[in-house]
Amino acid sequence: MAEERIGFVGIVIEDLSQAARVNQVVGQYQSLVTGRIGVPDHERNLAVIGLLVRGEDTQLGAFTGRLGNIPGVQVKSAMTKTKTEKKEGNFHEKDD
Repeated sequence: MAEERIGFVGIVIEDLSQAARVNQVVGQYQSLVTGRIGVPDHERNLAVIGLLVRGEDTQLGAFTGRLGNIPGVQVKSAMTKTKTEKKEGNFHEKDD
């Protein structure tokens, strides 16, 4: 069974011309995203996006790596230490 983590991904778009690329990557990994909030900062000409995510370590790493490789975009993530197992649509804690 797949082991998954729940976490948060913070994205700061310092170059707003890259916003479409960020949204494209987020769309490609939409199955990992369980919640999203975006806040533009017009005074500083940047935007901040917060994502709640759930997925396997390799999936989450690929996702944040793709975002972090976009010029003008900063990405930070925090994941739970506790892994979960997906069993018929339900999640159960698993001790490491």
